[in-house]
Amino acid sequence: MLISLHKQATTTPRIRAAIQASTDPAWMVAERYGISEQTVWKWRGRDDVHDRSHTPHRLQTTLTPAQEAVAVALRKALPSAAPHAARSWCVATPSRRSGISSARSGPGPP
Repeated sequence: MLISLHKQATTTPRIRAAIQASTDPAWMVAERYGISEQTVWKWRGRDDVHDRSHTPHRLQTTLTPAQEAVAVALRKALPSAAPHAARSWCVATPSRRSGISSARSGPGPP
């Protein structure tokens, strides 16, 4: 089985599962595996033994004014029922700036 760990990983999924199953004090588990107590508490607090993504949750994108104009025109041209792939996230910020951020068509709640 091929395991994909990042360069700084000090534990493997097998060690992480042992950490989660252990009832020994954190300092004892940390000493046993050569890791910090903070690492022990981190893995005990998780439900799985896999690394989490390091991809930013909010991608920083800067559009030129011309690109923003195209995105706003695209957002206005597509119906609100268009598939998600057609209404890309790159249209969201320019849409908010131009006041057309609502995905619903028609009047909002009273």
